[in-house]
Formats: sequence, C-alpha cells, structure tokens
Amino acid sequence: MGIRSLTRGEAERRAALLTVERYDVEIDLTALPTGPEIRCVSTVTFTCHEPGAGTFVDCAAQVKNATLNGTALTPGDDGRIPLPALAEHNVLRVESVQSDTAAGPGVHRAVDPADGEVYVWTSFEPDEARFVWACFDQPDLKAPHAFTVTAPAAWTVTSNSGDARVENLGASRRWTYPDTPPLSVYNTVVNAGPFHEIRREADGHDLGLYARRSLAEVLDRDADEIFTLTRQGLAFYGEAFAMPFPQRRYDQVFMPEYGGAMENYGCVTWSDAFLRRSEPTPAERELLALVLLHEMAHMWFGNIVTMRWWDDLWLNEAFAEFACHWAAEGATRYTDAWASHLAGNKLRAYLADQGPASHPVHQPIHDVAQAASIFDSITYPKGAAVLHQLMTYVGEDRFRAGMAAYFARHAWGNTSLQDLVDALAEAGGRDLDAWRAAWLERAGTDRFSLEREGESVTLVAAGTPRPQVLAVGAYRGKGGAGEALERAALVRVEVTGSRTPVTGLPPAADVLLVNDDDLTFATTRPDPATRDVFFDMAARLPMAVSRGVAVAAVWDMLITGEATAAEAGRCVTAVLSAETSDAVIEPYLDLAANIAELWAPPAERAGLTAAVAATCRDLAADPGRRQVALRGLARTATGPEDLEWLRAQAGDDVDLRWRALVREAELGGDVAAETALLLERDPDPDAGVRALAVRAAQPDAAAKAEVWQRLAVDREVPVSAVGQIAGAFWRPGQDDLLAPYTRLYLESIPRLHVGGMIPAMGYTRYLLSPYAVDADYLDQARQASAEAPPVVRTTVLERSDAIARMLRTRAGTA
Repeated sequence: MGIRSLTRGEAERRAALLTVERYDVEIDLTALPTGPEIRCVSTVTFTCHEPGAGTFVDCAAQVKNATLNGTALTPGDDGRIPLPALAEHNVLRVESVQSDTAAGPGVHRAVDPADGEVYVWTSFEPDEARFVWACFDQPDLKAPHAFTVTAPAAWTVTSNSGDARVENLGASRRWTYPDTPPLSVYNTVVNAGPFHEIRREADGHDLGLYARRSLAEVLDRDADEIFTLTRQGLAFYGEAFAMPFPQRRYDQVFMPEYGGAMENYGCVTWSDAFLRRSEPTPAERELLALVLLHEMAHMWFGNIVTMRWWDDLWLNEAFAEFACHWAAEGATRYTDAWASHLAGNKLRAYLADQGPASHPVHQPIHDVAQAASIFDSITYPKGAAVLHQLMTYVGEDRFRAGMAAYFARHAWGNTSLQDLVDALAEAGGRDLDAWRAAWLERAGTDRFSLEREGESVTLVAAGTPRPQVLAVGAYRGKGGAGEALERAALVRVEVTGSRTPVTGLPPAADVLLVNDDDLTFATTRPDPATRDVFFDMAARLPMAVSRGVAVAAVWDMLITGEATAAEAGRCVTAVLSAETSDAVIEPYLDLAANIAELWAPPAERAGLTAAVAATCRDLAADPGRRQVALRGLARTATGPEDLEWLRAQAGDDVDLRWRALVREAELGGDVAAETALLLERDPDPDAGVRALAVRAAQPDAAAKAEVWQRLAVDREVPVSAVGQIAGAFWRPGQDDLLAPYTRLYLESIPRLHVGGMIPAMGYTRYLLSPYAVDADYLDQARQASAEAPPVVRTTVLERSDAIARMLRTRAGTA
C-alpha cells in the first residue's frame, strides 16, 4: 500500500477526539555530513476525549520503535501508525529515520558545489512533516513544539523559537530550543549548516539572516535592504492588525536547492536563488520585497491564526499575497507594487481563470493531495485581487478594523472562512453574504465594456457580474497626435447588476478606461468603434497602473483570439517605450518576448522578436534601464550584429555574458570555448547551472539528450532552476530535435509527483513543451495525467490549455 493522503473526514474525527498538549522532538543531524540519514525521536503528549477509542498518527519515515503509554506499536505500511485503546492522557514516542534526503519530501540535504559543505532544510507544507517525524499532520491540531537538535560542531541550527541553549559535545553540539507558541506542524522548521550569519537589532526585534558561506559576499551586499524591509513590514503589520509580532527573534534563512519561500513561524526559509549573483534589477529587488512581506504576513495569517482545513488555504495564501502588495505600497519604497502585480501574476491569473483548471477561490477539499493542487494562480494572484476588491468594497479603515478584531478574537486558534467574513461584515457595516458567494464560491472572470449613447455611458457586464466597486477613468489628449493623455475624471461605480449607469464623466473624452486603478478582478473590452484607437492609446495613458489595465485588456483579447500577436506585441512595445515605472519594465519585456516566441505565427515570429530587440536597444540608452534592457536583448538578439553589440555592452558583466551565450547557442554559434572560460571565472557556486542552460539551448541532438537526462531523469538541477533550464531547452524552430522529448514527457507523467508538491508543480509545468506539439498531443497529455496525483493532473490541465491557445493563435484560428 502507498502513503495515504489524509481526508477531511479523518481530520475532523481526529480533531474531535484529540487535544495535543505538546511535541518534544529530538533530531540528530550528525550523520548528514557524510551520509543521508536524519534521525528523530518524536514524543507527543495528548489527551483523548473518548478513552478507549482508537486513531492513528502520521509517520512516513522509517519507524525504528514506537510506543504508546509504554506499549509497543506496530506501524502500518501506509504512512500511519495505528493508536488503539487510547487513555485519557497519552504519551506517544516514535523513533524514526529518514534516509531519502536527496529527492524526498519534507527534508533535503544539499551539497554546495563550491566547497563541498552540507546544508539541510525542512519544509512541511502541506503535510510533509510526517516524512521526517511522527505527528498529527493536520492544521487544526496545534500545539507547542520543543526541538532539541544535535548537529556537527561547525554547524549552526535555526528553528522557530530562536534563542537556543547550546551545549558542546566534542564533535557535535546540542541545540535546545524553548517551546514555540501553539503551532500547526506544517509551520515548524529546522535548518542547519555552516552558515554565514548577520544579526541586527530593529525596533525591539532581534533580526537574523543566514546563507551558505559561499554566498557570504552576496548576503552582505543585500543585508541592509533585507533588514530595512523586515523592520518596515513588522511595523506595518503590527499596526494594521493591532497586534505586534509577539516574538523578539525573527530569522530568515537562505538555503540551496530550495523552491520559493516558506513562512515558518519566526524563521522563514528562502531559496537562496533570491540572493542574486549579479546586481539585482529593480524588478528583482521588488520581488524580494514582496516575497519577504508575503511570508511575514503569514506570521499573522497562517501561524497566529490558522485555517481549520485546506479548503480555506486561500485564507493563508491569497491573504498573504494581497497583504504583501498592500504593505509594499504603504510602508516601503516599492510604491508601484500593485502595478507590477497587474503586469505579471495577474495576467497569468486571467489566463488560468478562463481555462479548464479554473476553480472557486474557496472550494471543498477532500484530502490533502487535492489541497496540493491549488497552490496556483487562482489561490494566489486572483485571491489577492479579490481581497483588494474586498478592501475597496468595505473601505480600508473598516477593513483594518475587521482584521484587528479577527486576530484579537482568534489568536493561536483555527478559523474558517465564515469567521473572517463575519469580522469584516461587522466592521464594514454591510452584509457580505452575497459578496462571499459570488467572489469566493464561483469560478470565472467577469467581463465589462461600455456603451455610449450621446452623453450617456453605461457599464455593461457579459453575464451576471459579481457585486463590486470599480472605477472608470476618462482621458483626453493634451496636445497633438502621439502626445500623452491626461486624466479628466475618475468615477467609482458600484456594480449590482448587468447594466450600471456611469455618471460624472466629462462629455468629451478620447479614452474611457474600465477598471482604472485596477480595483477589481475583471477583464475589460474597448467598444468596437474605438478598438484600434485603444491599442494605439495604451502607451499614452499617464500612469503605470492605467497603462497596465490597458495592457491587461489587450492580453485578454490575445488569449481569447480577439487580437493577433502582432497587435498585442506592438501595443506592449509601445508601452515599454513610454513607461516611467521601473517596476513594470522587466515584466513587460518578458511579456513582449513571450508574445513573439510563443503566440506569433512562425512567419511573423522573427519580425516581432526583432521589434522587441530594437526596443531593448533603445531602452539601453537610459542608464537606469540599461541592465534590464540588455537582459531583454540577450533573449531576443536576432543575429551576429545584435550579439556583437551586446557583448561590447556587457563588458565584465558575467551574468549578461551567460545570457548572451544562451542566445548565441540557440542561434547555432560555437560557444564551447567561451562557456568553459566563463565557467572558470564565474564566482557563483551554482555557475554550473548557467553552463547547462547554454548546453540546453543548442540545436544539437547530443546536447538535448544530455540535458534531458540531467534535468528530467537524474534531476540534478536545483528545483529553483528547473524553469530556467527547461526554458532554454524548449526553443522555437527546433521541433525536429524536440519531438522525441515530448514523447518522453508523456511517459514521465506517472513519476512527476515524486519529491513533494514544489518539485511536482515545477517539473510538470516546465517539461510540457510549447513547441513540437499539436492539439492531439495535448489531449494525450491530459489523458496520461488523468490518474496522476491532483497536483500533476491540475498542472497539466492548466498548462495544456495555455499551449492550446498559443497553437490556435499561431495558426490564426483562435
């Protein structure tokens, strides 16, 4: 029997039966410098409300010994240990060993290629703690955790509660941590290794940063920025929620071979890919700020107050994604955070929400395996936009008051969606039941357009819209053709039906922009009479968020077959030429290149790519845009002239040289010698990944075979770099070389879930080719994934729908 996934019914029965008093977890890491094993002893003290009843504890590690109240237990073969005949008061003790620390879930042993040093991290969302030690692995059985960790003497250990008592044991040291507050097991963490550490005091908090030693210089470079953002975020959330972060110590640990970031209470774990090896671009700096603020928001929404079951995952992820943009604009220098959200993640959400993998923000979740499939664009960016709309709908002051009441009422407990809605309804003074049903329990995206009849303007919804407040902006030209527009009026409209009169607009306006200021989650259309003018005028709008709303409309017309790639590409490159916000330059360059590569018919691809390359050259003349523009050119260079100019501009910039080499390799250049030289001089400990990307891009059968083996079969590539290598591997114009690997992908689908949720999502998405495939192939991929775990099945469904839209647009049949 395989490892079983916990069902909602099982979790409810176990939660009704048990109260967990505490966890005492002893962890032995001393074997990891030379071997794979982590050894644990988990002692769980708990009460049973029906003495004599039975249940089970989760443990998917190898069980060496297990006793309940001193009586030996026999583990099952399904990741569970049966617990029969419970007493009123119980002590469970389980000794376990996990030796799958290279590719298994829950815990990972990474070896730094720079110096051979070993680092280990744990990451438990949604239910991967059970792969490391015995626990009741569900969010509503919260309890204090006390960790005792024995590690090699040269290592530093980090965990949730911060200040450990450290004892020297000769070749090892023992770290004994004070009890955590009551936490769900998925919010706990242990990280260890010979870290480079930086600490700083700020507003009464003891802040710590950690990274592997080979990245010490990079961490030192970024430390001031990270500490500043941490201080700003703690202050903003403490005030907004009327509850300061209750622990003095707050650590952030950057780990190798880690995917994304995780909000472990008081000790956030990051992928050290966020420590950029070259000087970060504005978009990269903003991304670090947003991720930092996202994970910090979870201290309140996820740790202090935790969802009862995974159907309220959005209470964690959507809220944190909303809050990070709210905090960035309100407390940091990243005041265009909502504009960049619109330019990137929100566009992906619009695509996902109109496809077969769309789902309500809040939906029933049968088991944890299904929960792993909704860490997606609906839960994150759409959920964030929905909460942004909710704050608009009730008003920010009342929203803050409702959140403060929510945290005061439910601190250190578990909640459901209704608890949050009730708190906001009370503070906002309006019934939110209709809002909740429409926004959280219904999938899909509203679409709005305007009708003009004389001086009368009506907002028209396609179908029955959700209750919402949005804005209509009126713009007119300041001067002649091509001059910037100015906003003449901004009118807020509360939508309650399919047709809503819009009053207060000036009688003459060149452009009326629906959803100006981006207050809601809805797609829009210009009226047919001004469609072509709208494409041309998007670049003339005066604010980043307004231009973003126009680009979003054009994007939605592209993905639904109402605009061509040429029209969309021209619009985005025009916006780039006029853009004043550094926050959106990089996502728009990426969008323009994607339109050219992925959406354009083959006969038009070269021309659109050349237009993006020309835009990059123009932008490079601005010193503030130079780095981003040259990166864009490295992706879109059209031939030797562009590459030669790019190399001259790059100078000693190792990052740009790697990017140019990938493009040169794709175009058939001989790059072997330069790759070897660059690999020698690059100080990045992960420079081998950059060299593999060069190899992946080559239109060469032997190179493709080698990269596929290392990427998809041996899984040598860090999970944070899978998208980078796959993006270099699947290139337009290489269909004959790529076709064999599209078949291998189909064969690999039954194994794509191996390693846990984050690798499953990454490998499933990035190994599905956008080239050398057709509609029949995509049907085969969907059929092959029908019996796969939900995280794989849903990712295939979403990605295949996007590729199908690309194929139709390329063929001109959308």
